[in-house]
Amino acid sequence: MTTSYTVADYLLDRLADCGVDHLFGVPGDYNLQFLDHVIAHRQIRWVGCANELNAAYAADGYARMQGCGALLTTFGVGELSALNGVAGSFAEHVPVLHIVGAPSTSAQQRRECLHHTLGDGNFDHFRQMSAPVSVAQGVLDAANARDEIDRVLRDIVRYSRPGYLLLPADIASLPTSRPVNALTANNAPTDSTELAEFVSHARALLRDSRRVSLLADVLALRFGLQSTLNKWVDAVPIPHATMLMGKGLFNETHAGFVGTYSGGASLPETRAAIEDADVIFCIGTCFTDTITAGFTHHIPQEKSIEIQPFAARVGKRWFSGISMQEAVNALMTLSRDFSAQWQIQPGRVMKTASADNGHLTQRHFWQTLEKYLQPHDILLGDQGTAAFGLADLTLPQGASLIVQPLWGSIGYTLPAAFGAQTSQPDRRVVLVVGDGAAQLTIQELSSMLRDGLRPLILLLNNEGYTVERAIHGPEQRYNDISLWNWTQIPQALNLDCQAECWKVTNASQLNDALTRATRGDKLMLLEVMLPKMDIPPLLKAVTQALEARNNGH
Repeated sequence: MTTSYTVADYLLDRLADCGVDHLFGVPGDYNLQFLDHVIAHRQIRWVGCANELNAAYAADGYARMQGCGALLTTFGVGELSALNGVAGSFAEHVPVLHIVGAPSTSAQQRRECLHHTLGDGNFDHFRQMSAPVSVAQGVLDAANARDEIDRVLRDIVRYSRPGYLLLPADIASLPTSRPVNALTANNAPTDSTELAEFVSHARALLRDSRRVSLLADVLALRFGLQSTLNKWVDAVPIPHATMLMGKGLFNETHAGFVGTYSGGASLPETRAAIEDADVIFCIGTCFTDTITAGFTHHIPQEKSIEIQPFAARVGKRWFSGISMQEAVNALMTLSRDFSAQWQIQPGRVMKTASADNGHLTQRHFWQTLEKYLQPHDILLGDQGTAAFGLADLTLPQGASLIVQPLWGSIGYTLPAAFGAQTSQPDRRVVLVVGDGAAQLTIQELSSMLRDGLRPLILLLNNEGYTVERAIHGPEQRYNDISLWNWTQIPQALNLDCQAECWKVTNASQLNDALTRATRGDKLMLLEVMLPKMDIPPLLKAVTQALEARNNGH
């Protein structure tokens, strides 16, 4: 007996066209029939998570490494639990499809008082809640399913943001025809007149320049310009940097890489290399409060050229209808024309390591960790001391960094590490997370153990919300947390636990543990004991700026 091809199968095949081969989520009665098709699919694997919020975080981490991700929840209770994670994907331009299993079409038409609803017969409340954090939404029915699936997925890929599909249980099993062609994004053609005007204005600005710099960030990463930008700085000597959200975009061992730019909190040589140029190329930049130490960056419009996903700016003049790729290609051509007149600036000043072998401090922890990073590592730093400590490290070649400084949802990185490792099983994942953040999402450690994943987890134990203490209320009990026995957690979360757990209190123990971790043969959790109020220098600048702004300054 031949099983008919269904809407569920069509949706899964279209996800596979987008490069998705894992679907994260939590089962619920409205999505179980769809899940049967997921289990039977030749390419997409089901990945069950401990809860819907964690599943959204995992899908986000997966999408950052894979190029696209997918999340499945049930109606109402499940989708609302995931909404925080989806909103983070929207804020930080991460393409994730959120599929919601819904009550049958007939039940909705009869406005029945069903479980997981508000009891008022209106089944559109939750789609409306998701609308502000999704680039496209679709409610599937017998007539529109194929077209709506294609439309929503195309918008997800084109705009690099989440989309939402409501899939009633009966629609999932309806027969339909197979796709004829692979799904491709509908990118609008570049306006040739606007592109020519952009090039003319850029040429005029560059004509008399003697120093240029390149600041590229997160949107260049999301929209696929990493290879192009690295070829650019290899071919033309330009001092270049990223901000925290885009760190890992460049090869940080390159002679022209000048560090992580953080506005006024940057290293002096980094700030001078970027800000003192006659012309600053800003490619895919997003100047948020946390990564600029409270908007202390100084990049005047009149001496900058800015490239965003669907527009470009020279000085104060904007040009619309230009793709990032074509705009960057034009600047690469111009830079070759003018580079002979550009002065070559020295690169970064090399950092000197501390010789302290006693109790651990933030400074010594980060210096030690940097020595043990490996090429092609995937690093994750949770919002707070973890992310801002990683900002100052020099990443090895091919390494990637996942942080969430715009949305800033603490606890995000532990499930995101699960998603990233699922996408890239052959790369080492190094997760740095605080004890307060880990308490929010620690359940997903069980999924890592279940699936045999082997990340290195560095849990920074400074007895509570140190980042919040640094902003306000250092001694207030609202910044305290219950103190856990962290090295026993993996054994509690998996009956066949293969994890290796260590508690380190001094530099010698940290070195020994990180040496053991280079084997990468099992999940390793290191509980790193750090002083309660010790924070990285960049975070100190950021927290001071946040406290001032919260006070109305």
